[in-house]
Amino acid sequence: MKSRKKVEVQPIKAETPVYSIGVAAQILNVHPRTLRIYEDEGLIKPIRKGSRRYFSQNDITWIGCIRSMIHEEGISIPGIRKLLRYAPCWEIANCSREVCESCTASVDVAVPRSLRLAGDPEGERRAKQRDIELRARKNEGQDVDSKRSSR
Repeated sequence: MKSRKKVEVQPIKAETPVYSIGVAAQILNVHPRTLRIYEDEGLIKPIRKGSRRYFSQNDITWIGCIRSMIHEEGISIPGIRKLLRYAPCWEIANCSREVCESCTASVDVAVPRSLRLAGDPEGERRAKQRDIELRARKNEGQDVDSKRSSR
């Protein structure tokens, strides 16, 4: 009698694409065409295996945020696409710091505004970090000003 190897089952990571377009659409309660439109507009990039699209849990969360911005905030798809060039998703969606820090689906494709050497990935990363810090300081200043004006 052969002994069987024990297989250790690992939990699925949030960035692992496991949902087909039909399953993802069902989870989000949308038509699969909606997901194709978001992909065509550049808002999502599902992993492709052959002609099939696969979505991760992070993709599902991000699509939920997109739908919230569209239906609750009234932002158009081209508007979201343009805003993402200038600010990360958590600033557009006004996520709290706690939500932002715990979110694994955050999207930050904004081009850094700080000066940097073109073609230097490390310089771009540092410039983006400087931009985030500057925006955080600016937001803290606005919070202080709004508290003063409400007195």
